[in-house]
Amino acid sequence: MDGILPLWKETGMTSHDCVFKLRKILHTKKIGHGGTLDPDVSGVLPICIGKGTKVIEYMVDSGKTYEGEITLGFSTTTEDASGEIVEKTTLSHPFSNDEIDGAMEQMTGVITQIPPMFSAVKVNGKRLYEYARNGEQVERPVRKAMIYSFDRISEPTFDQVQGTQSWRYRVVCGKGTYVRTLSVDTGLALGVPAHMSDLTRTASGGLKAKQCLTLAQVAEKMTQNQLNDMLLPIETAVERFQRIDLSDELYQKVKNGMRLSPAELTLSEIPQDLVALFYQGQVVSLYMAHPTKPNVLKPSKVLRNN
Repeated sequence: MDGILPLWKETGMTSHDCVFKLRKILHTKKIGHGGTLDPDVSGVLPICIGKGTKVIEYMVDSGKTYEGEITLGFSTTTEDASGEIVEKTTLSHPFSNDEIDGAMEQMTGVITQIPPMFSAVKVNGKRLYEYARNGEQVERPVRKAMIYSFDRISEPTFDQVQGTQSWRYRVVCGKGTYVRTLSVDTGLALGVPAHMSDLTRTASGGLKAKQCLTLAQVAEKMTQNQLNDMLLPIETAVERFQRIDLSDELYQKVKNGMRLSPAELTLSEIPQDLVALFYQGQVVSLYMAHPTKPNVLKPSKVLRNN
């Protein structure tokens, strides 16, 4: 059983919980996931099985799409709705659409973020959430994130009694983005505390929500011997790379891990990104520019050699 399973992770479980359950359902240990989702977040979780585990990193590195909700008026320890309130400001009047859209516009492009204390980032060999649970504060590293788009997708609603304002959004972002922090920083741009009050991941690793199965559906497909029909090929994970189809002669060189010139691969110059080498319709290897030898490509990862 080799391939990629588009899983719909339901709320209340970790990404690791999903992998643990799938190992039992699928009767195989060689399973990994392509991008962690918080327990309170539902959505697309790429699952790599068998030889598919070789391409996990390319699923993680690709862009992701989320739909969620920002609530202005108070911030929390976890930056989402599950945490304890740490700062509160009762809004006397709602922000205008122009003010909200302007604040969100500031969050696009390459931005810097400070990871939440309740996150898995390691500082001095210890995860931030471990410090947080012990009530300890520690200096957090500043990270860069790429926000391709960040758009409001609903009319804001103002709760005059609670003094809060909320609206829904869609964000397309790169690897390592903290969407919780994006919500908090939008509030900061408006001058008020905020938190992420809801979130769903609608796309990840090239997979979309409509392709996904729940754990219950996966178990049902297994009992009906239909799961292999639902697995996507490992080629799905390398679709964004330039594809080169190999001749029999060239495949023998690639199979043996030989270095190649751009001309041998019919390339006019050394590529900036990986190139996916295919033989008889299957991806066999990923090649990259040699780090020290000019005009030479070397294997980055061998995916199949038989």
